Amino acid sequence: MKKLLFLFQIIGILLPAGLSAQNTGSILLKNATVIDGTGSVPQSQTDILITAGQIAAIQKGIRTNGAHEIDLNGKTVMPSLICAHAHVGTLKGTTSSADNYTRENLLRHLKKYEDYGVSAVLALGTDRPLIFNGFIDSTQAGLLPGARLYSAGYGFNTPDPNPGSWMNLLLRPTTPEDVPAMMEKLAAVKPTVVKIWVDDHGGHAQKMKPEIYQAIIREAHKHNIRVAAHLFYLEDARKLTEAGIDIIAHSIRDKEVDQSLLTKMRQKNVTYIPTLSLDEYQFAYAGNPEWINDPFFKASLEPGVFEMITDKAYAEKIRNSPDYQRNMSAFKTAMINLKKIHDAGINVALGTDSGAFPVRTQGFTEHLEMELMVKAGLTPAQAITISTRNAAAALHIDQEKGTLEKGKKADLLILSANPLDDIRNTRKIESVWKEGKEVSKGPVKN
Repeated sequence: MKKLLFLFQIIGILLPAGLSAQNTGSILLKNATVIDGTGSVPQSQTDILITAGQIAAIQKGIRTNGAHEIDLNGKTVMPSLICAHAHVGTLKGTTSSADNYTRENLLRHLKKYEDYGVSAVLALGTDRPLIFNGFIDSTQAGLLPGARLYSAGYGFNTPDPNPGSWMNLLLRPTTPEDVPAMMEKLAAVKPTVVKIWVDDHGGHAQKMKPEIYQAIIREAHKHNIRVAAHLFYLEDARKLTEAGIDIIAHSIRDKEVDQSLLTKMRQKNVTYIPTLSLDEYQFAYAGNPEWINDPFFKASLEPGVFEMITDKAYAEKIRNSPDYQRNMSAFKTAMINLKKIHDAGINVALGTDSGAFPVRTQGFTEHLEMELMVKAGLTPAQAITISTRNAAAALHIDQEKGTLEKGKKADLLILSANPLDDIRNTRKIESVWKEGKEVSKGPVKN
């Protein structure tokens, strides 16, 4: 009997995981083009075996007994997207308010992200106590529908109470001595990162003082929590990098980055989240963007927003804004800087700031961001890796999510066309899978 048991153990070692005949409940995706998110070349006519919500094997010609087989010949499979800079809960209709922050609204937003193939989002600094009493843990464990939610808790800003509304829980130190106690309060909710705002918003607000953000970074690191900075200016990026910032959460938009900053960012392992779409949204509705009538875009909008953004008076207001030319120039600089930063070998991750305001629509914006990355000079494969593997690494969840590899969660998209041919093909979603189960047919039902 012992010899027979030993023989079975040897067979188990020799067979690839999940390929035995005992795969009750397993699913075998057959004959797909697989983009695994690692940056490797795509694998044609490849099979994916899914067992217990995880990827058991990826290879050609998998044979099993008992697995449910789905033929994906002509289809492309890629990892689901991960957004490392978003906001949830406050958006409803044409408003963004703390009054909208309910369990129902949170779940609605997370489901919308999931319909668009986004399996995880990091809400960057504008969350409220509701999610810290089991809600966020349940989403991360896959116990609630929709994308998994990660949070930066309550961000740090200046003593200036504006902007208010949904940002009224921000921590606002007046001196470095205020920071340790505030950090203790924040650390208690176990944020993924700490968010700080270091920006004068085009000269309309005071900017956080260096001695304050230095204290925030120092105290956060004592708690082993990384810090992400909202910024605009190159010199702020330089000073923050020297101070030990971990994530730059928006593009550098006033000047092109120089070699000294690139070298320092790479040496200090700074992650860069460009949010190009945010900058395009700042001026796009002054005209008629090519996607304005695309059903994939319109399905992502809150009620009333399409009517708002297509109103002639709204377009006129944007064109007449004193910031109009500045915003267009900032977008161009952001595009240039993304290419320079990526080419310098600095970690770039997908983030969009979607969900902060009605025009930054949830779900569609993540796909638009990838298109803009390609327009900035990156390849579709690079944009996909940034939006899957790199974004997972930014959230520190890359051990189990972000790529299609053996042992990782089977979070994936099935597409009707290959995004390596055209990055906009990420929008041709046939189905969205979460831990090996189909959870959506996409936002637009064909």
